[in-house]
Amino acid sequence: MPFLVALAGVGLLSLMDALMKNAALVAGVYSASLLRSLFAAVVVAPFWLGGGFTWPRGRILRLHIERGIVSAVMALSFFYALTKLPIAEAIAISFVAPLLALYFAHLLLGESISRSAIWASLVGLAGTLVIVSGRLGHSDFDEGAALGLASLFFSAVLYAYNFVVMRRQSQLAGPLEVATFHSGVGGLVQLLAAPFFFAMPAMPELGTIGMAAILTVTASMMLAWAYARAQAQVLVPVEYTGFLWAALFGWMFFQEVVTGPTIIGVVLIVVACWIAAPKARRKRKALSDPAS
Repeated sequence: MPFLVALAGVGLLSLMDALMKNAALVAGVYSASLLRSLFAAVVVAPFWLGGGFTWPRGRILRLHIERGIVSAVMALSFFYALTKLPIAEAIAISFVAPLLALYFAHLLLGESISRSAIWASLVGLAGTLVIVSGRLGHSDFDEGAALGLASLFFSAVLYAYNFVVMRRQSQLAGPLEVATFHSGVGGLVQLLAAPFFFAMPAMPELGTIGMAAILTVTASMMLAWAYARAQAQVLVPVEYTGFLWAALFGWMFFQEVVTGPTIIGVVLIVVACWIAAPKARRKRKALSDPAS
């Protein structure tokens, strides 16, 4: 059941990306991203407040604010990239974030980087270059696509840093508190630019953004439930089904076709992520060995 729930959670997040791409194309990236964060906070906050909450202070409050700021910029850059690139292509390139997170963990948490992790980074870089080279070879590659790629890489770097902050958060706060402040602070940060960039979307787009917010919260809770009941090493492969979900929804909603270089690139990136986790594989092998 945890595996199936995690699979459904990843699928819902991919559907959220498709809905947000549609809303961002019509209502604008900023307005769609801002409203999604605010709507998500409105959805999840009552559950945290009704659960006998304690207002965070000190270090945990600073972590909430830090991650909210990072997530706000990350979301804006990622949704902008979605308006310029196919969904599956964007998701595939974003898979390099766990590899980048290794280096942030080394710099900020003091974790050592193994030789296998360095090789994994090189393989992941090769996969990313394959995808980008395929995009460069398209006749429709223009300034917008170039900006989309640049924005996507920027978002991946922020996503990698986000992993480190989220690890610190998870050690000090519960999932409902983390989800509430993640959406709430992210929304408030984006709200600062509202006088300059916000435009109220039409009702159809408001409905789409509201559904995206509900999917965001639902998927986050589903993944938290799954990871609390199964080992991460068992569920990590489910994350890579996001590419398949993205390809499906990109084709359904936007008639996007997945190219050969994108498939080759995502295979290389997935292999790189597996190389980066040799300890998990050894542990899994030991657990499956009757002689152990």
